[in-house]
Amino acid sequence: MVEAGMETSQRIDPRTPPPAPHTAWDLVTVPARQGLEAVDILRRGDGDGVGPVLHDDDGDTLGFLVPPGTAAGWDVPGSTCTETNGRGLSLAPEPPTAGTVGAGSAAPETAAGSDCTGWLLPPGEADLATDPVVLRRALGEAARMIEAADSCR
Repeated sequence: MVEAGMETSQRIDPRTPPPAPHTAWDLVTVPARQGLEAVDILRRGDGDGVGPVLHDDDGDTLGFLVPPGTAAGWDVPGSTCTETNGRGLSLAPEPPTAGTVGAGSAAPETAAGSDCTGWLLPPGEADLATDPVVLRRALGEAARMIEAADSCR
């Protein structure tokens, strides 16, 4: 696949659901403004849905769950893609605790162990991982929209 000057030899099936609790997937992290625009773009799309999305309580970032292996070829400016190796959060429903959002949705913990992240789109409402190719396009479109809006000020 060749996209925006990047060539990868790995093909990722966009229909791959997030793995069962405590298994690996990758997490694409973006600034909140761009991420919220991308969520809107993905939700308005024609069948290319958005998977579970995390947000931090400070409102600084959003994280999109993507299929394992995405991090190996991810190079979208302004974002990072991290292999989680199953660490940090669970997709298993748990009762909400302080600092979490959504009844029955599990909130990931930071490395320090304090709850400061919650689900914008919980796994129960968004069953599939986000297709990385579709996410790449949505993030690009979101960046262009933000740039255009900012240039009008």
